[in-house]
Amino acid sequence: MDAIFLSSGDVIADRRFEWARDLADKGDLAAAADLLTQTLELTPHYAAAWFALGDAREKLGQRDGAIAAFEQAKAADPADAHGAALRRVRLGAIAVAMPEGYVRTLFDGYASGFDAALTLGLGYRAPELLLCAVQASGLAERFSMALDLGCGTGLGGAAFRPFCDVLVGVDLSLAMLAQARTKSLYDRLIEAEVVGFLAAEVAAQARYDLVLAADVFMYLDTLEPVLKAAAAVLAPGGLVAFSVETHDGDGVILRDTLRYAHGAAHVRAALAAAGLTLVSLDAAATRTEKGMPVPGLIVVAAP
Repeated sequence: MDAIFLSSGDVIADRRFEWARDLADKGDLAAAADLLTQTLELTPHYAAAWFALGDAREKLGQRDGAIAAFEQAKAADPADAHGAALRRVRLGAIAVAMPEGYVRTLFDGYASGFDAALTLGLGYRAPELLLCAVQASGLAERFSMALDLGCGTGLGGAAFRPFCDVLVGVDLSLAMLAQARTKSLYDRLIEAEVVGFLAAEVAAQARYDLVLAADVFMYLDTLEPVLKAAAAVLAPGGLVAFSVETHDGDGVILRDTLRYAHGAAHVRAALAAAGLTLVSLDAAATRTEKGMPVPGLIVVAAP
């Protein structure tokens, strides 16, 4: 059971919550759901218990009950650190923007082992693929000002740093930024949500020759807002380079991994709406999951 443990403030409720998680881990989901219901009678605003109840009900095939529990989890924790809204989407609710609190909590927890998990465990190679695509475009060999959106621990920055005079990194997770800071790759590191940061840069009349987003847009339900914002900070002749996970359809779906997959048609439409011209769009897997390549797209665009 993948609920984050956060104390309810009630010792008895916390103990029942831990017993419920143990029962769920042992496969007794019905007993876990019953114990979680008892927990919530004691502490009706306990977000972690509501989320765990939703998870148990989903695994029991109780779709409506799971959706209701996830709704209660989101109401109890508006920041939605558990990602309850996304679980509702996966069960058939309307697509939503990924909660900032969920993304921040997710990556704060991953930060210390992130590089090894991606490069060794998942065969991650988005930065190298993006660098090859940018170089193959023949439009730029070096960048005076480059911006790494969702920079994380700096895997993208490491690939592009030799070709940048100034490199700026932005990420929601302070723990990921702390890891990036140890590598001395970036001239500036900023904690911020990427679309909001870009809007502030537009207001400040900042301009970048390259806007990079490696393995970031999987956490956005639609690409048009971020691409419009990225286009607005591009210097003349600048480039936007990004990766997405994809699928055979045209629109956007939420995969079981709670990462959005964007169809090629959605990518093209979002680029056009942002006033960007497609330079290249190549099918490539940037990672594997359970030993299987995850379908993706490597995209380069210009004003």
